[in-house]
Amino acid sequence: MKFAWAQFLWLAALLPVLVIGYVWLLRKRHKRALRYASLAIVSEALGGGHRWRRHVPPTLMLLSLAALIIAIARPMATVTLPSQNETIILAMDVSGSMRATDVQPSRIEAAQAAAKAFIADTPARMRIGIVAFAATAAVVQPATFNRDDLDAAIERFELQRGTAVGSGILVALKMIFPDVEYDLGSYNPRGDARRGLALGDPRPDAAAAFKPVPPGSYPSAAIILLTDGQTTTGPDPREAAKMAAERGVRVFTVGVGTVGGETIGAEGWSMRVRLDEDALKEIAATTRADYFYAGSALDLKKVYADLNSKLVLEKRQTEVTALFAAVAALLMLVAVLLSLWWYQRIA
Repeated sequence: MKFAWAQFLWLAALLPVLVIGYVWLLRKRHKRALRYASLAIVSEALGGGHRWRRHVPPTLMLLSLAALIIAIARPMATVTLPSQNETIILAMDVSGSMRATDVQPSRIEAAQAAAKAFIADTPARMRIGIVAFAATAAVVQPATFNRDDLDAAIERFELQRGTAVGSGILVALKMIFPDVEYDLGSYNPRGDARRGLALGDPRPDAAAAFKPVPPGSYPSAAIILLTDGQTTTGPDPREAAKMAAERGVRVFTVGVGTVGGETIGAEGWSMRVRLDEDALKEIAATTRADYFYAGSALDLKKVYADLNSKLVLEKRQTEVTALFAAVAALLMLVAVLLSLWWYQRIA
């Protein structure tokens, strides 16, 4: 067990002092009792159970103070929580390449159907947010427990030009850490580290204030990136992935489409759209997550089912101050009630 305010544990040194004071008080009362003409009369009047009963309330009060001191120090215990990640951010590609039909009926329709299936299968206690990205990225649904709102947000998707995978990761990351700052117009969204400018923050001390954590170590949230992986604009997705890794957030990547791809076009233009698996594998590896290939709508649903199985249980450090405070209150209450019951006074 660890303590957030371990310096307050020195208060435990007062407990032996209280024990010594209690023993001294008992001896003082014993000396006063010697003034009685017959100690046998006193002993008979008090009853045989008095010898051990008189120590019970003070002992309970002492234990209550010990529990209270531990509570003041803010104990942290490793506990297993029912869900590994409390918040999931779905970052979904709505670029024009998602209209390709190499996944039936189309990449975007398959992705929408699978996303809805994933949302329906997640535990009700898990919050889910949605980010949509094309040439730019935006939050289309803040993290919520309401599954109907999530489904409605997915239905509102409209395909746009451009694909900024890096922007999708960064906007999803900001939903988890609202204080994160970055430059969506920069190829390197983390800023110039040589000048000490972190995340586009003009304060020279901003970089020094942030301390990276081990990749994959943040247990409370994860990002699921669903895209064909072909970046055409915006920040470098590798740099965006490094920013997520530095904060311990895992980015699971889901490749939609086929490696061969297909040619799409409209209004006199055409382009070949292929699945960029290498980029998605690199993003997942950087953040200590996994890459999944979804070559069909059925495979995509299996991917989300696998992700559900990965986000179930998690051991983490949790403050248990309230537990020790409750124990202290209960012990004190029992001590008071027993004292009133046995002696008609609080002693």
